[in-house]
Amino acid sequence: MGRVGHVTDSAPAADVPAPLDLTSDLITLTRQLCDVPSPSGHETALADLVEGALRAQPHLEVLRDGDAIVARTSLGAASRVVIAGHIDTVPVADNLPTRVVGEGSRAEIWGRGTVDMKGGVAVQLALAAALDAPARDITWVFYDHEEVDASLSGLGRIARNHPDWLAGEFAILCEPTAAGLEGGCNGTLRVEVRVPGVAAHSARSWTGINAIHGAAEVLRRLEAYVPASVEVDGLVYREGLNAVTIRGGVATNVVPDSCAVTVNYRFAPSTSLEQAEAHVRELFDGYEVVVVDGAAGARPGLDDPTAAGFAAAVLAVTGGAPAPKYGWTDVARFSALGIPAVNFGPGDPVLAHKADERCPVGDLTACYDALREWLTA
Repeated sequence: MGRVGHVTDSAPAADVPAPLDLTSDLITLTRQLCDVPSPSGHETALADLVEGALRAQPHLEVLRDGDAIVARTSLGAASRVVIAGHIDTVPVADNLPTRVVGEGSRAEIWGRGTVDMKGGVAVQLALAAALDAPARDITWVFYDHEEVDASLSGLGRIARNHPDWLAGEFAILCEPTAAGLEGGCNGTLRVEVRVPGVAAHSARSWTGINAIHGAAEVLRRLEAYVPASVEVDGLVYREGLNAVTIRGGVATNVVPDSCAVTVNYRFAPSTSLEQAEAHVRELFDGYEVVVVDGAAGARPGLDDPTAAGFAAAVLAVTGGAPAPKYGWTDVARFSALGIPAVNFGPGDPVLAHKADERCPVGDLTACYDALREWLTA
């Protein structure tokens, strides 16, 4: 079984982080990682600890680009798998240091990053140290800037600067999946739907045209929209189209001459980014639509023999069948490189970014066991 360890509510001092002990139990390692705050853009202290711990492993070659760390075996095995996770989090919300609630395998570790995704990183690090002779060569990737604009992604930077570091036949992203396997991911597109108006003094509003009022039709179209559920390679992806922000007006006594509704479209991986954009433009015909950003999804890839073998290993340990990933994740980056990839990690993704973020110890154990079994089989 995975290394659960002794449940204690004491936390290490946060001012001077201790070196990571990759042979410690998963609770201790997860808490140590989480108790070193690393919001996006401030990952260096944690990256230094990760690098130091990995360089202490004689069976690993360790490489670094900025605050992204890569460690890999070179055993000459017939295949290579890439196992990746990000070390940054969203900002802390008065939820550090971590604490443990409950007992034994039913205990939960509470705190920022426990779900997204330092629980998964703890599993990666523990296995990176423990597996000095796996059946497959392994590339372990720990990267920065995942929780911010995609152009800043440490994984994207590695793909541009050192594509050979990511070479492999299959990739696993340890994003939270509640210890279930989630294939592929939805794509995402953000646009601004812009509504024009004519400015006027609000005391003489009839001399102008209120752009915010004009946005009502945009919202009506969104309210009436019925998102699709699309089957892709045996998994059903639920789409979504939602207004996420609205902006307009310059003063409380001025009829606004412009309004912009930001709309986020989550679309199935069988749809290209270009098709998604065309669909949104058709829905908002008659309005100016400006693309803010977007990223294509990734097909499940479970028809790949390596992926199918891993899915079987997960099923044997957790009893869970593969499911779709509704959010966008970096499996799409691997898919763009021609590498089939899946999501598999501890923690309920619904709790990611929440103030009450918490990860069950049982999830850590299940992920550790399933990965270890498959990597050594």
